[in-house]
Amino acid sequence: MKTTFGISVAVVGLLSLTAPLAAHHSWTADYDGGKPVTVKGVVTKVEWTNPHTHFYVEAKDEKGTVTMWNFEMASTLSLERGGWTRKTLPVGTAVTVGGFGGRAVLTRAIAGSITTADGKALFVSKPGQ
Repeated sequence: MKTTFGISVAVVGLLSLTAPLAAHHSWTADYDGGKPVTVKGVVTKVEWTNPHTHFYVEAKDEKGTVTMWNFEMASTLSLERGGWTRKTLPVGTAVTVGGFGGRAVLTRAIAGSITTADGKALFVSKPGQ
């Protein structure tokens, strides 16, 4: 009886951990898949950090208003496995970034594609891969 109870408690405990872990690794918690964004601008900063890398793009709209966008990508290890280094996306690079916008912060997005001004695709994936 004690063994069955102990196993039951262990199973319930393990199952209770799966929801928070799935929520952490679900990009839909912070980003809206129904809100695609395309931003054209210049990279101003790259944060090569874990658990997720970020880069910032200064974009001007047709009226000349400047907006700073914060794009999230995978971990440094995942990017390195894909051939990235700290120098892959240098500050000053003109880019067009496609992705999905943030749920709470309108100028935050998850990057799905990055294309330089000369047409080179630096990063192409679907969020969650």
